[in-house]
Amino acid sequence: MQFITLGSERLTPSKVVCVGRNYTAHIAELNNETPDEMVLFNKPNSAITHTLRAQHNRDVLHYETELCFVVKNRKFVGVGLGLDLTKRTVQSKLKNKGLPWERAKAFDGSVVFSEFVALSGSAHDFTFELKINGAVIQQGDTHFMLNKPEAILQEISEFMSLDDGDVVMTGTPSGVGEVAENSTFSVALYANEQCLIEHQWQVA
Repeated sequence: MQFITLGSERLTPSKVVCVGRNYTAHIAELNNETPDEMVLFNKPNSAITHTLRAQHNRDVLHYETELCFVVKNRKFVGVGLGLDLTKRTVQSKLKNKGLPWERAKAFDGSVVFSEFVALSGSAHDFTFELKINGAVIQQGDTHFMLNKPEAILQEISEFMSLDDGDVVMTGTPSGVGEVAENSTFSVALYANEQCLIEHQWQVA
């Protein structure tokens, strides 16, 4: 079973719940329709990896940087960043046929996480960024989310149980693209302009 870290604690998520199409600019860059209701999908525990790779079974992977929360007692208790790794070509084919996305989103090794830090207080304005080889590629801000974190938690909880250690990924801003071999991915998370997390992956 794969684990995440919240401070010095190791947690084993039973699942990762993901929000799709939560930033208007990202919806536009993929030429998708703005959804009438929250788009949600799951990744299993086996999707979690600690190694960022450029391919899976010869399929090229695309990165999507996302603000993430870890759950305990049905509440968000920790915050971090993750890369939702997607087989974009496979996903496009599935969408065109009206089929589910699991082959493109839930494969083994389809998500990497930074460490998580404990949430303090009830409300935060979070911003985050992804740099690839030192250049800023993605920037996210909770102000620009179509669905805010607490609304996401409430809607998921209406139809699905969240176990302790489960992770919720809140969607990606614009700037997604292919994971290139031998590149360096660096992410940083800020709350109220204070840096909470910096993390780096070297593409294997």
